[in-house]
Amino acid sequence: MVNSRFSVAIHILSLIATTSDKSQLSSDFIAGSVNTNPVVVRRMIGKLKKAGLLTSQSGLAGYELLVEPKDLSLLTIYHAIDGPEQLFAIHDEPNPDCTVGRKIQRTLEGVYTSVWDAMEEQLQAQTLQDVLDQLR
Repeated sequence: MVNSRFSVAIHILSLIATTSDKSQLSSDFIAGSVNTNPVVVRRMIGKLKKAGLLTSQSGLAGYELLVEPKDLSLLTIYHAIDGPEQLFAIHDEPNPDCTVGRKIQRTLEGVYTSVWDAMEEQLQAQTLQDVLDQLR
């Protein structure tokens, strides 16, 4: 389902990539930029670190990208945050006695798969560097 985690992750990575003094990159500083709670930022950073996109030193402020922005696709970021989560869910157990209900799941699965594939293709084609270029 659609949520803001992906956008927040791109925001965080963009901020890290564009901040020259990495020591000011505390979760409070990042949360101020995102306009969210530092706990949300720490959770997100944990996922990004687990995916091998970021590093930090324990007890010190500051994060660094482990992947060059030009080599970091938006799809990689999406998978780091949301995994293979589906954009759309099909409701369970439509009425099999209804002509629509009997075929709606199979019909929508095809539509949703096509949309999902197109989205992944577009996200793979875009990088964090593309985002950074647009921010300048």
